[in-house]
Amino acid sequence: MAVVQFMVSLDLSVVNVGLPRIAAGLGFSAVGLTWVIHAYALTFGGLLLLGGKAADRYGRGTVLLFGLGLFSLASLAGGLAQGPGQLVAARAAQGVGAAALAPAALALLTATFPSGRARVRAFGTWSAMNAAGGAFGVLVGGLLTEYASWRWVMFVNVPMAGCALALARRGVVAGRPTARGGRPDVLGALLATAGMTLLVFGVVRTDRYAWTSPVTLTTLAVAVALLAMFLHVERTTARQPLIRLGLFANRSVAGANAYTLLVGAAMASSFYFVSLYLQRVLGTGPALTGVMFLPFSLAVIAGSVLAVKLGYRLAPRPLVVIGGLLTGAGLAWFGLISADGSFALDVLGPSIVTGGGFGLCLAPVVSLATAGVAPHETGTASGLLNSSRQIGASLGLAVLGTAANHRTGRATTPGTLNDGYALGLTLGATLLLAAVLIALTVLRPTGSPARAARAEERDLLPARD
Repeated sequence: MAVVQFMVSLDLSVVNVGLPRIAAGLGFSAVGLTWVIHAYALTFGGLLLLGGKAADRYGRGTVLLFGLGLFSLASLAGGLAQGPGQLVAARAAQGVGAAALAPAALALLTATFPSGRARVRAFGTWSAMNAAGGAFGVLVGGLLTEYASWRWVMFVNVPMAGCALALARRGVVAGRPTARGGRPDVLGALLATAGMTLLVFGVVRTDRYAWTSPVTLTTLAVAVALLAMFLHVERTTARQPLIRLGLFANRSVAGANAYTLLVGAAMASSFYFVSLYLQRVLGTGPALTGVMFLPFSLAVIAGSVLAVKLGYRLAPRPLVVIGGLLTGAGLAWFGLISADGSFALDVLGPSIVTGGGFGLCLAPVVSLATAGVAPHETGTASGLLNSSRQIGASLGLAVLGTAANHRTGRATTPGTLNDGYALGLTLGATLLLAAVLIALTVLRPTGSPARAARAEERDLLPARD
């Protein structure tokens, strides 16, 4: 499961450093280039709920193997793409495969380690691999782009998917489906994905059409209508709904997903802005840019390891709050970048603070998102959390990227580009502050895992006697 999560997470960031070369090689426009990221994030996020429901309905092992196969084929197709449309389509297909992979993997992890110290350790390992994939993806992407070709940022997934497939076939027990009944609600998944895609499209297109223009207002209105239809279908469908709306009555689930949505929006945008700042403002090459992300990567892993150690003593909510504050402080520090800056002064320090805070909150928020959820809905809850992260990533990049482009203006000099990137990073810090407020007001305080483990041991004493 850790290898699977590493691969899925890596694919979210591995293309970032290669974006300038991809644009030159396939002829992407400045706005069209963002769809290399949006196509993956939107299909991934929009279909995760369907993937989670399919994992519960048809068996987690079966869905996991299907997703690995599709992900591998889509990666191969992306590496062979000859035009913008082909690459975007391949990225969308990768998102479909990842939407099957991620919830099945997380549901298997949740079912295997239901509570106690083992659960803390398992989720710590999972979160470390999740963080490492996203962080090292930038390093891998930079090295491949400069010394091989941008096409290898797609090809690299093929051997990893093959390795994960072999491990899954040997190490994952197939098990029986945990949910019975009707088939999953495909119409709901399509409505959700189409609605989110149109919403992002409408926001991104404000570079050409003003917010008050008929084109923008119509696009956003149709997007809202599709999302409203999705909610109506979920309440009235005769099939199994993608998500039981009553699940949001669980404050832990609702709070964790709102928190993850905002963190995903801020972090995906920060990867994008910092990568472009290093290359377009400071003039760093792709390989060196990837190396410069190493401190962030190591800080994320260190934060994840620290979360495991503190997780034995502290409840998840304090860790989520502390991690969010540190991440927000790091992004605010990033917002001070300058056109005549340097890696040592403008990137190194905030990378360590942001990475450490991000790693600290990853595992606790996952644990909170599945706390108190019935066994037959763990796949759905897992898919919902990942969906929140990916939809947040796409929406965040659309909104913050649009704001940055407006600040940059038509004259794309290093100075104007710096101003735009700085604004986007500062706005990301405000999203983290909002996430912390949600954690403080929505999430309920819980006991530490160590206290829960002691309670379990006390409960078992009469049985031993």
